[in-house]
Amino acid sequence: MQTSPLLALGLALTGLTTFATSQAQTATDIISRVDASQRGAKDISFRLSGTASVQGSNQKIDLNIQSIPAANLARIVFNAPDSLADNIVVVDKAEIRNYLYLTNQVTVTPLTKATGQAGLSGLDFSQISNLSALLKNYDVRLLGSSGAAGNRVFQLEGTAKAAGVNDGKARVWISEAGWRPTRVQWLDSGNKVVADLSFNNYKTNAGLSATTLRMLPKNAEVVRQ
Repeated sequence: MQTSPLLALGLALTGLTTFATSQAQTATDIISRVDASQRGAKDISFRLSGTASVQGSNQKIDLNIQSIPAANLARIVFNAPDSLADNIVVVDKAEIRNYLYLTNQVTVTPLTKATGQAGLSGLDFSQISNLSALLKNYDVRLLGSSGAAGNRVFQLEGTAKAAGVNDGKARVWISEAGWRPTRVQWLDSGNKVVADLSFNNYKTNAGLSATTLRMLPKNAEVVRQ
């Protein structure tokens, strides 16, 4: 059975397109797609939960996170560990407002001075709703992918560009179904996993307002750094 020239050409073009598409998926491409997806949303909310090493022992981590990408605004509410329960972090393009429930204080720190202060044991959660910002201090590469086309999950790994707060590595799993993160890990300089967290209840365009995200107890003492 002979294949017609047009059919042969069509098959060849299909093969080339598939090959080009697979080759185009670099770490930069994937991060760009996630950024575009997040910028296209009026608001984003999700729950981040798992475990992290706190003071030498693994503890449960549970956070509720809301963001308005266009305003560079995010709100993080700690449900666990118990030592941080009911603490709230509000991040915008200028500062971090860190509400401490036990002391009823709000510490206000310029973003330029606040690296690593919105987390625990060296883990900075202040940029968890913004993938580019989260990985800006890492050299990122694509480790691989799993699943069928349209539902693939890509695994990225970032190596710290310099020693310090972000020393070690970060790994992020990205689903191409909606181009959103599904899991994140932080590793120390010895490649030991110090945090392993999953994204759940991921929602967009829920009608969140900047006023709601910025809301903190009115009677809290404000301390500026």
